[in-house]
Amino acid sequence: MLYLHDVWVNWFEGEENGYNVCHFHEWRKDDGVELLDQVPLIKVKPILFRYIENDLSELPQQLLDDIFQKAYLRKNHERVQLDYCFVVTDGVGIMAVDTIGYTIPIRKSRLIPRQEQLVYEMIENHDAIDYTFHENLLAKDFHILSPEPGLMTGLTRKERQLKQLLFMALDQLHSTKNEAEVRYWYTEWCPERYPSIQELQFEDAWDCLFNEIKYGWTGKHENFCENIIKGQPFFEKLWEMEHGSKVN
Repeated sequence: MLYLHDVWVNWFEGEENGYNVCHFHEWRKDDGVELLDQVPLIKVKPILFRYIENDLSELPQQLLDDIFQKAYLRKNHERVQLDYCFVVTDGVGIMAVDTIGYTIPIRKSRLIPRQEQLVYEMIENHDAIDYTFHENLLAKDFHILSPEPGLMTGLTRKERQLKQLLFMALDQLHSTKNEAEVRYWYTEWCPERYPSIQELQFEDAWDCLFNEIKYGWTGKHENFCENIIKGQPFFEKLWEMEHGSKVN
């Protein structure tokens, strides 16, 4: 069993998509960074690494058995034993995982670059362990509240968070089934199409709006997001957390 020592981790909890587990250059001062005193390092096949990175499904029982109570968190000069915590890599991607006692990867973190380099050196001459797991669980459905990775590629942490906030607002708009409202917001996005938008049924209008808005992130997206969440305290709070200012 390979072990890493003195590993800084920045846990992202309940994230099923790897793009929301931020790399070191996107860590923030107010993130709750912790120090793992010791953590086992496991090399797996790429298919299992992607499964762990991009899902919240059951981990292979043999993997859990292999790393059981072999990790320690350093807290207030004490070593706290963790049931199921490990660093996993397929030789390319690297991720720390803590199940907080469950059998699914509840908390995930990237490593700092120096530790990543150490992982590559340590596993260079080691074969991947071929753990058995249920491949039928690999079919993952992406949806508006869990967007496919391609819609988040190339965005910064702030942009990803704001885009997901916009998608939450669009999902809520869809739930209203209010034809006049969806026409209004589609016109806000694309005012030059006002005449044709007024002819659209609810589903057609919403589909067109979402399909036009879902790619990329621009100032136009940000302004639209700010406008559509106005007057909704929960959404406004999320905006404030990311933007550092109240909705105008």
